[in-house]
Amino acid sequence: MQSTGTRNPAATPTHCPYCALQCGMNLTPVEGGTVEVSERADFPVNRGALCGKGRTAAAVLAPGARLTSPLVRSGDGALVQAGWDEALDRIAGNLERTRARYGADALGVFGGGGLTNEKAYALGKFARVVLGTSQIDYNGRFCMSSAAAAGTRAFGLDRGLPFPLEDVPRTGCVILVGSNPAETMPPSLRYFTELRENGGTLIVVDPRRTRTAEQADLHLAPRPGTDLALALGMLHLVVAEGRVDEAYVEERTSGWEEARAAAMAHWPEHVERITGVSVPELREAVRLFCAPEAAMVLTARGPEQQAKGTDTVGAWINLCLATGRAGRPLSGYGCLTGQGNGQGGREHGQKADQLPGYRKLTDPAARRHVAGVWGVDPDSLPGPGRSAYELLDALGTDVRSLLVMGSNPVVSAPRAAHVEERLRSLDFLAVCDVVLSETAELADVVLPVTQWAEETGTTTSLEGRVLLRRRAITPPDGVRGDLEVLHGLAGRLGVEKGFPTDPEEVFEELRRASAGGPADYSGIDYRRLAEENGVFWPCPAPTGGDDTRNPTAPHPGTPRLFLDRFATDDGRARFVPVAHRPSAEEPDDEYPVLLTTGRVVSQYQSGAQTRRVAELNAAAPGPFVELHPRLAARLGAAEGDPLAVVSRRGRAVAPARITTGIRPDTVFMPFHWPGEGRANTLTNPALDPTSRMPEFKVCAVRVETVTS
Repeated sequence: MQSTGTRNPAATPTHCPYCALQCGMNLTPVEGGTVEVSERADFPVNRGALCGKGRTAAAVLAPGARLTSPLVRSGDGALVQAGWDEALDRIAGNLERTRARYGADALGVFGGGGLTNEKAYALGKFARVVLGTSQIDYNGRFCMSSAAAAGTRAFGLDRGLPFPLEDVPRTGCVILVGSNPAETMPPSLRYFTELRENGGTLIVVDPRRTRTAEQADLHLAPRPGTDLALALGMLHLVVAEGRVDEAYVEERTSGWEEARAAAMAHWPEHVERITGVSVPELREAVRLFCAPEAAMVLTARGPEQQAKGTDTVGAWINLCLATGRAGRPLSGYGCLTGQGNGQGGREHGQKADQLPGYRKLTDPAARRHVAGVWGVDPDSLPGPGRSAYELLDALGTDVRSLLVMGSNPVVSAPRAAHVEERLRSLDFLAVCDVVLSETAELADVVLPVTQWAEETGTTTSLEGRVLLRRRAITPPDGVRGDLEVLHGLAGRLGVEKGFPTDPEEVFEELRRASAGGPADYSGIDYRRLAEENGVFWPCPAPTGGDDTRNPTAPHPGTPRLFLDRFATDDGRARFVPVAHRPSAEEPDDEYPVLLTTGRVVSQYQSGAQTRRVAELNAAAPGPFVELHPRLAARLGAAEGDPLAVVSRRGRAVAPARITTGIRPDTVFMPFHWPGEGRANTLTNPALDPTSRMPEFKVCAVRVETVTS
């Protein structure tokens, strides 16, 4: 492999490795084997703006911050450097022995929402074709699976945003539910600022007065776990006040009568008792939402990471449908995807129940199509496997060996101490990562893989815009790409063909596999992505038929979905009747307080990469417990005092941060850190019955002062 000393001096246009905005940036090689990040004003999403994470992203490229050699577990239990052949041989040998002894489903694969489309596609294919296992899922299950399930149920198709972000400032009102973009994706905040500058209104629903809530015209602070009741209460008022768009409901939807009846059981005073949001606030929210011609509801992890997340999102969708705010210009429901490739990552096969192109693994026609592209018998493809948490929970018992690619569940999974214990109980664990994450520290083999600036590949942003990340520098000696890893393992396991290492070759196969599916990429290629600053899916290939509208012309892509019809069999959106129900865990005498979790601006996800950046650590050095002054007074706690937060699953300790910006019955912890301050030690793995999303956002805890 080429030395890191050889550099192209020209700047390379590419995209940030972090959140789903996928902000445009330019990379210029500099001494030391890294790059200088600069603004890229031509990309329409961020228009040159970058948050602190994006500006400092190159710091993780430095040799001291990242892995540069394979590691294997020695006889004395230490991880020691090894060659690539030894490391790959050890992985392949252990996978083969596990399969021979226990069967293919004793092999597990756990992917990540930061993998490029090419890697996600190849990983899903590797699991099903090479390993023959059904046991594959990814950490994106923890991101927006409830929104995906609700969107598919209502519209027949899931794409994070069915419209580009540029539509947000042009609508009349946005209800932002459980999202804090001022900290999670700061360059997007300008869209909401411009919305208000244009005369529109912003309603923020969040139990905390976040930096985003401070910008709102109206902030609703419901009790955690009650967003479903809040949406139903608003829909009740829409009906009671005669604000239903009857013509739209008649023409473009089905199932309204049942959904209306369910909503009418949630009268305002009842909802006030459940949520803590007053009736006047509910009425004002309905007035602001219904007054303009166009409006949107955007959700994020707040309402989605609940054991009733699918129904909660469905209730907000029902509100949009009843008021005619879906499938019309500048209106609709959308989800603010979190991870960099959370959208594309679930479209192309690393999710337990899906094949490339967002096809269902249980659909015989889908199996035939994808099997034809892969050159295998459709009957050889395994069926759906376990969802992410269920897969992690089965480690060491049903699943004996695991390959992890681009994920750190020791920090990010719910009931994290239990997940860590399950990982330790495995017969064999292999991890591919950029850094020695907390999960990698437990592995038998660790493979150092390339980062975003060292590889080419595509991602799909929260808008459904497929983008081209470009390689700017050569990776260090000793580091290989994930596609090279899968190629090497496949060959050692007897599959010599079908796993190329060139990402463009993989993408060409992905195009064929996705053709005709809900997420159709067949009309997209690398040239178009480079020339057009991305292409929105679905984008089918030209038909070549006798269509008089030039059937051989490239499809332009689809920035805005559902304007003519929804993606259901009859073209109508479906109302789904839902009713409020309690969270899986409600407060009681032993655990009287509610815990909710989330992010801070200077760290990202499990922190495996951002915690290695000095500037970000200076801004956000560690975990904390945010609580209201009234709760602090009852505990006798002062600012900075260590507090123990205890749930039925464990105990976490972090310093107090006292603020009036949170409900008195609620505490908040960010989830970026391991160790004694690990928030996910506490969180509840209760699963949504449809999406299999764990209930990260609400669990019962008690808070105690810590004495030395």
